[in-house]
Amino acid sequence: MVRSVSWWLAAWMAVSVGSGCSKSEPDKGARAPAAAADQAAPPAEATAGEIRLGQVMPYSGPASAYGTIGKLESAYFAMINRKGGVNGRKINLISLDDSYSPPKAVEQVRRLVEQDKVLAIFNPVGTPSNTAIRKYLNDRSVPQIFVSTGASKWNDPTNFPWTIGFNPSYRLEGRTYAEHILRTQPNAKVAVLYQADDFGKDLLAGLKEGFGDKAASTIVAEATYEVTDPTIDSQLVSLKASKADVVVLITTPKFGAQAVRKTYDLGWKATRYIANVSASVGSVMVPAGVDKAKGLITVEYVKDPTDPRWADDPAMKEWYAFMKSEYPSGDTKDGLNAFAYVVAQTLVHVLTQCGDDLSAKNLMKQAASLKDFAPPMLLPGIEMNTSDSDFALFDRLELARFDGTTWAQIDAPTAAVSR
Repeated sequence: MVRSVSWWLAAWMAVSVGSGCSKSEPDKGARAPAAAADQAAPPAEATAGEIRLGQVMPYSGPASAYGTIGKLESAYFAMINRKGGVNGRKINLISLDDSYSPPKAVEQVRRLVEQDKVLAIFNPVGTPSNTAIRKYLNDRSVPQIFVSTGASKWNDPTNFPWTIGFNPSYRLEGRTYAEHILRTQPNAKVAVLYQADDFGKDLLAGLKEGFGDKAASTIVAEATYEVTDPTIDSQLVSLKASKADVVVLITTPKFGAQAVRKTYDLGWKATRYIANVSASVGSVMVPAGVDKAKGLITVEYVKDPTDPRWADDPAMKEWYAFMKSEYPSGDTKDGLNAFAYVVAQTLVHVLTQCGDDLSAKNLMKQAASLKDFAPPMLLPGIEMNTSDSDFALFDRLELARFDGTTWAQIDAPTAAVSR
């Protein structure tokens, strides 16, 4: 575990923009007891008038495009509070910058738990940061609720009962791409670019699982990048030399935009798949150049604000009204803002189900008891289901292709590819 700095420094970091991004130390499991001197106070509970939540979010650094998630969620809770809150309590979300840096995430979470006495850490972004804080939170029975990554490790209620993810599993996403490639290009030669962390490795593992015994012969080239790399041009040049006719881009938004632009500029005519976390029209396709992004394939589970299918959809109209009145600086072409809206709605649903028992234990119980829950901004046919033995919210995804303006549906949601 990263050693804590003094509290005045932690407080300074809460309002400062951090620089650099370091790898987290290996996650060694939640069951080892914490040192006696490092034991925290008993888990916090909501007060009569407040539900205090903590969050770490990359408002700066290489994944700062995700910062809009925290901003929208704060705006959503402010709206809920004006309407009376949840069961008479106001939601107080303390959202701090971790710069997508695992050591900084640890420091900020320690402050939130030990100083601010939050009930839970809500929707923290990033596989590396969440890996770094998971053991600390589980040792202290503090919910790490609706983690904003799709790593399969978040679905481990036996060893980490205080951590539950939100995003669909990256392995499910990888298997979905593999199934589509096998169905549409059975003799494809596939190249893969992936981020050198648990996010990239997990999605790649799902891709290989989907190809099964054909994985070794189908995937002809792999290349990695670090989040601190300035560009990924050399990796893509190397991958193109493999003569692959399919390329899978497992990237976060900054590198997703670079990859879309570079693969086009290289004249690489391969079919391109891009991870859902980089599928935002506003934060990836527009910076890359929408003409250069045409033909990309991804998975979806939340309605895309740029999709004309939803022009007259009541849920989409409600979302646009929310953006105009509550988060006017937010980009309505950025799918991350639709995603954050669904996550915030899901938390409010869970808090409402808690009733007057706003303990950490009951919060996790209710999060692990979702039954066919479908906020209106989810795609039709997609629902959330959890249990005390299965924390994965989703088991269905929809494939979509970018047509130069929006994501157009390829296949209806299917459960053929199991989680």
